[in-house]
Amino acid sequence: MRIALLEDDKYQAEVMQVWLQAVGHECQSFQTGKAFMEATSSQDFDLFILDWVLPDTNGIQVLQDIRKHSERPVPVLFVTQMDKEEDVILALEMGADDYMTKPVKPLEMLARITALGRRAYPATERAENLDIGEYRLNTNSRSVEWAGEPVDLTHKEFDLTLFLFRNIGRLLSRSQILEAVWATTADLNTRTVDTHISRIRNKLGLMPENGWKLSAVYQHGYRLERLEQISSHVGEP
Repeated sequence: MRIALLEDDKYQAEVMQVWLQAVGHECQSFQTGKAFMEATSSQDFDLFILDWVLPDTNGIQVLQDIRKHSERPVPVLFVTQMDKEEDVILALEMGADDYMTKPVKPLEMLARITALGRRAYPATERAENLDIGEYRLNTNSRSVEWAGEPVDLTHKEFDLTLFLFRNIGRLLSRSQILEAVWATTADLNTRTVDTHISRIRNKLGLMPENGWKLSAVYQHGYRLERLEQISSHVGEP
């Protein structure tokens, strides 16, 4: 998962980053609430880890800002020295998903993060077959069928297709796609992403006439959506 960590203690932040990266997570750390909110308003993250006591604000205020401005319910884990029962209750009532007090045990923290990710993103769990509408993706054979017919994809086209289908409805930045599919951040020209998106859109018929929308979001990235899901939310309060 892509994790944003708000921790004003530089040493503690570096230690937690090592734990997270060792098990495959990507982690960006921030020492102030201002820097954290600026980054999370322009980038897409899968999970937030918040400290409570900060130099320019507090974790509860940051949590309120997250819940007010976030387009989707990103899981929030508090990791803090605030260990009174009323502190835990306040954080949970304000929208935190879990709460840990320092000093933190690394294996317990990683297990809690895994559990939060499993609950928040059940569709991303790995499976041999991923069946969505008329599409079937087989992760073992790395093959795709559309309406029962095989679709000829390159290895990278399959990886990109799988990543998009595992994140239906989510806005994915080009940097996220590069990291997930090409395992790089800046060395590869982002036009590569645009070209591959265009190819799989055509090969898989991800177009409105087939009930899908694979759209570019200006200055952000791409989003794959099922039109029936979009229309079902029209008119909701």
